[in-house]
Amino acid sequence: MCLIVFAWRVIPGVPVVACANRDEFYDRPTAPAAPWPEHPNLIAGRDLEHGGSWMGITREGANGPKFAALTNIRAPGEGRANAPSRGELVADFLKSSLSAAEYLELVQARGDVYNGFNLVLGDRTALYWYSNRAGDDPRNGQPLEPGRIYGISNGLLDAPWPKVTRTKAQFASLLCQGAPEDAYFEMLADTTRAPDMRLPETGVPLDLERVLSAVCIETPGYGTRTSTVVKLYENAPAELHERIVQP
Repeated sequence: MCLIVFAWRVIPGVPVVACANRDEFYDRPTAPAAPWPEHPNLIAGRDLEHGGSWMGITREGANGPKFAALTNIRAPGEGRANAPSRGELVADFLKSSLSAAEYLELVQARGDVYNGFNLVLGDRTALYWYSNRAGDDPRNGQPLEPGRIYGISNGLLDAPWPKVTRTKAQFASLLCQGAPEDAYFEMLADTTRAPDMRLPETGVPLDLERVLSAVCIETPGYGTRTSTVVKLYENAPAELHERIVQP
């Protein structure tokens, strides 16, 4: 997944609202979001190549439904082909009975075995961000401050990439308006590319940086595969709605 914006305790009665796009090669086999047969409490899309996921929820948990989402860190040349799949970080949390804090202790102990990632996870009582590339960021692995909107692409939390700042602002406006679900999916379908002067420098060629600057990416072999909207309610079942963008 390459873009997620989320509100933590901004809307009364809805502790978590999250909107995300997953970007991936079109030929990577994927199952759409649904309950997993062997874990019916878990609802998520599934990477059929390695068995993990990029975003999901549970129906129930000790503190109500759980939520987790993942993005990769864009770091050309740093990837290790033999590293374990980062998608297992989402799946393993949602399968477990551990709290987010308990699970993060395990992730932090072995985070370096993975290629770079951002992990957002929690429930109705606490929400966390953790990255194995965050250095001394004081928010890393700590409860996130409530009453705020956050955004992550393939950099660190709230890195000022154009599509992150633009989508956070639009997301905040939609929340204030009490916008319908379709409006969030419209936001995620934005194919506008950032001007060159605002592009981040992430180590990829300029022409690719331009392509990747869009909220919704379109190329012949790679792009936005799915868009997802998640809501965790205070006193109602969690919701996960997914739309397929590319097969």
